[in-house]
Order: sequence, then structure tokens, then C-alpha cells
Amino acid sequence: MTQAQATDKRPGELADVPGWFPPLDQTLFTWFLDQQKKAGIKGDLLELGVYMGKSAILLGHHLQDGELFTVCDLFEGDAPDEANKAESSKSYASLTQQAFERNYLSFHDNLPTVITGPSSLVDQKVAPDTCRFIHIDASHLYEHVYGDIGAAHDILLPEGVVVLDDFRSEHTPGVAVAAWEAVLNRGLRPICLSTQKMYATWGDPGPLQEELLEMLRQRSDVGVSVQEAAGHRLIRARSRDMKPPFFPPSRHYVEPAPAPAAAPAVTETRAARPARPAPARARRLAKDLLPPVVTRAVRRARAKRS
Repeated sequence: MTQAQATDKRPGELADVPGWFPPLDQTLFTWFLDQQKKAGIKGDLLELGVYMGKSAILLGHHLQDGELFTVCDLFEGDAPDEANKAESSKSYASLTQQAFERNYLSFHDNLPTVITGPSSLVDQKVAPDTCRFIHIDASHLYEHVYGDIGAAHDILLPEGVVVLDDFRSEHTPGVAVAAWEAVLNRGLRPICLSTQKMYATWGDPGPLQEELLEMLRQRSDVGVSVQEAAGHRLIRARSRDMKPPFFPPSRHYVEPAPAPAAAPAVTETRAARPARPAPARARRLAKDLLPPVVTRAVRRARAKRS
């Protein structure tokens, strides 16, 4: 993962916010949250690790009346151990709480509840069985991810969805080990896998999988495959030049200036071009127009050549 650079410019669109949130995952987040709303599922939202706020901004757009949204990140704070400190310094040196809040408030009127500190604080701040959707994108170290998954299990509602970021990236093996260990030994049941994230639940994934397959198979911009592994049905989705779903612009959005209209092409017809004079006429014109001294010089040159 390369380090995204912060910017002081206030974002006009979600695409202007730095971060790693591909169109496929934007589409899946939107679909899962909309499905929960259609099914009448109420509950709070939680994100562990926010970076500059790209996915948090989308989550906040799906808050229903009476629901709470909580985010947790170290920001500029001290990491709980040296390994986490090294990771934060390498990949998130530009992260500040001020930048996150500036970006979030460009799209929303109010901030979520912000926990500044390690994700291990979350289960002390968020009550059990309260959340319908949790996004885990904090530390990539196995011990931390293991703890985040355990906290999510206690906080998530039975029908809730948890999303694990970077579960199969080559630079984050700790996330992969913790994620699949949770599937094999801790009751976590995958719903689908994108290129970057695992979507899962501790409830029954079957109904959601059927609805998700129906939606994905109707799209030409996503490839879908289904596999079985260790008794789990795994839906794999991959983007085919997918565009992100519509998201409302921020309060700072400026409509692009229209491109200037191209000047109409001028087609020159033969009739519009002046006719070239005949050779004899051209010589007469030259004789009449050139000064006498030039004319005499031309005559002498011709005489020498002859």
C-alpha cells in the first residue's frame, strides 16, 4: 500500500477525499446498508480506522433516525506498542483528526462520535449488541485484528454485517490470518469477498447471499464467481471498470465551467478562392508592378542565361 497524501483542499466530491475505497466496495457498502434499511433493521454504525474519512463519509450518509455513528482512530495519538507505532509512522504519517473532521463536515452537518486512541478502547465505549454495520480498517497486525474481530462479535447485532479490510493483501498477512481464523474457529460466516474486503456475519448469510447474487448478476461491470471452502459458500466479486455509485456532492462542490464551444469549421470552396492569373498575364502584372531597376536586372539575368 502506498501512502496517500493529505490535502488542505476541501473536497467537493467523495472522489476528492484521499483514501483506499474502490468503486466496487462503495457499491457493496451502499447495497448492504440499503438492504438493512429495506428490511427494517435498526442499529448503530461503527468504523475502526478512518484515515481521511472516505468510507466514514459514505457510512454517515446512511444513518437512520435515532442511530449513532462511532469512529475510532489513533490520529496523532500514541500507538499502544512499538509495532503499531512503526506501522502508523510508515503508512499514516499525514493523518490528523483535523483533516478527518474537515473532510467529514464537508458532507455532513455533525461529526460522528470520535474515539481518539487504539481500537482496543471500542468495547469500553460502545455497548454490546448495538451495531448493524461495522467496518474494521485499523491496525494490520494479527494481535490487533484478532481483538477487533472479538470486539465486533460482541458489539454487532445477530443480523449485522462486519467488513474486514485488507484481508488478502500481500502486505497484510496478519489480517488474513485473523480473518480466516475467525471463519474457521470463531463462527464468522463470509457473505462475499471483494478484491479488498471480506463481508461477513455471525448470523445466517444465506438470504443476503441470494439477494446479492441476484443484484451482481444483473450488472455487466462486475465479475462474479461462487466457490465452496470448509463448508462455507464464498461469493467472489471483482470490478470490470466499475464506476462508483452516485454520492451527493459536498457543500464545497463547484460545478465545472462548461467547455467553450468549438468554432464552426470553415470549408473553402473553389469558387471562393481567387483564380490564379495565367502565366502571360502574371508576367505583365510583374512588369507593371516591379520598379524599373528590378525589371532591368531581371532582363540582364535572362540575357546571360541565354
